[in-house]
Amino acid sequence: MRKQHFFSFLLLACLTACGTDQQDSKPSQAKESNPYAPKPYVELKHPEWSKNATIYEVNIRQYTPEGTFKAFEKHLPRLKAMGIDILWLMPINPIGKEKRKGKMGSYYSIQDYYGVNPEFGTLDELKALVKKIHGMGMYVIIDWVANHSSWDNKLAKEHPDWYTKTPEGNFQPTPWYDWDDVIDFDYDKEGVRKYMTEALKYWVKEADIDGYRCDVAGFIPVDFWDNVRAELDQIKPVFMLAEWESRDMHKRAFDATYAWSLWDKMHATTVGKKSIAGLVEYMAHDVSSFPKNSYRMTFTDNHDKNSWEGNQYSNFGEGLEASMVLCSVVNGMPLVYSGQEAGLDRSLAFFEKDSIVWKKHRNEEIYTKLFALKHQNKALWNGEHGGEMVRIYSDKMEQVLSFMREKEGNRIVPIINYSNKPAKVMLKTKYQVGKYKEWFSGKEIELKENTELELKAWEYLILVKQ
Repeated sequence: MRKQHFFSFLLLACLTACGTDQQDSKPSQAKESNPYAPKPYVELKHPEWSKNATIYEVNIRQYTPEGTFKAFEKHLPRLKAMGIDILWLMPINPIGKEKRKGKMGSYYSIQDYYGVNPEFGTLDELKALVKKIHGMGMYVIIDWVANHSSWDNKLAKEHPDWYTKTPEGNFQPTPWYDWDDVIDFDYDKEGVRKYMTEALKYWVKEADIDGYRCDVAGFIPVDFWDNVRAELDQIKPVFMLAEWESRDMHKRAFDATYAWSLWDKMHATTVGKKSIAGLVEYMAHDVSSFPKNSYRMTFTDNHDKNSWEGNQYSNFGEGLEASMVLCSVVNGMPLVYSGQEAGLDRSLAFFEKDSIVWKKHRNEEIYTKLFALKHQNKALWNGEHGGEMVRIYSDKMEQVLSFMREKEGNRIVPIINYSNKPAKVMLKTKYQVGKYKEWFSGKEIELKENTELELKAWEYLILVKQ
């Protein structure tokens, strides 16, 4: 009896505390979200200026014989004219001397997160460069190496507990890699998280940069990046690029991630002589698995590929131009690496001085034409601002890549013979019927319910709706 009385008392107390009036419970139920309603995955807000932006990676060391910020400035008008919007500067911090690789060392062995590499110039010269870039209507992000530091970074002495250790208790490079010139941070430690966040905020405040490209971002817990983005956005709207390919990065931290797998599929199809099945798989996954409002950075070259895996010509052969075009018309933000537009046909030395030879080249004309289209045609804009890729079927599915993108009446139809053989193709263009202008030649082409075209090996057409 006493147990029943006790439980009755508890029930009465609970009902009193929680409230039993059905009218009171209805408002709280109404406030609950609909579990069946679709919710956007991306919660961050992209900077307005990034919606149709292109990006360019700047290797300051190799860009000019001087290898300085000041010497690089004279290239800004050319890059602006080519259609570049975001300039990504490879790391601008001092390079460690202890266990340095080569004479000049790796940009990614950071000795001081608050310092400027004296080889490139001074803090004031960096600020002047940023100001000039802004004055030309472009934006600048800098490369950030949060995963590891140089051996002689002062943090190793002042806060040795901020680093991971070998079983013997010694400093170590990032596990499993041969990055012998750096030592690995431990992001289980609150101190390193706070230090790195404050350093990231410093450059936005001090140099007025517009964001970061974050090295091996996936090796660091995403909750760190989520908080970083929130704190940076309180200063100004920033653009964040992760060197990683994962959807979780897009939720609260990064505007863009690398489309590494697209590069792999293009490489396999061009010099690897495989069918376009891998590319089709990439497109299918992009449309169905990546968040609608995520940005994916597409490229035929970057410093990692160029330094360690050949160059744009050895990696894509006769299919290079078709690959450049594809990177600029698929869903994503196209990247150009230093020297690509001048026909760079070698790997630049990474630890030594190795100046780019600048000359007029067809690549620059192609990029200029492609980026002009990207800026003006909403179908090619980034994330939810652009049009979804819709496949166009044909009788040469293993050879010809064709699709449509459309946004607010803007429509483009890329047709690429992504193979080393000529193709006579019949396209099923019932839903794309109309008159188009081919972007490069200016030729008018009419698409009918079924359209037959003859394409040379690696030939591409970019049709723009009239």
